[in-house]
Amino acid sequence: MSDDLWKRDDIESPCVQVCLIHPDAGICLGCHRTGEEITLWGQMTPAERDRIMAELPDRKSRLPGRRGGRRARMRR
Repeated sequence: MSDDLWKRDDIESPCVQVCLIHPDAGICLGCHRTGEEITLWGQMTPAERDRIMAELPDRKSRLPGRRGGRRARMRR
């Protein structure tokens, strides 16, 4: 798959191609937007997108930490 499919010259996007909505937090683990924000992103005004982009770092910090993974297996 070409990365050209993910790029749009006219709209800045926080998408990092890791698309998975956290079931409890309700935000994407990759870009930290809600499903609704992702769906409506192309229809939003630049001001609306800028407002959401400014909120993303705080949303990331509220995500629950990962459980398990390699580090957890190595502790066993």
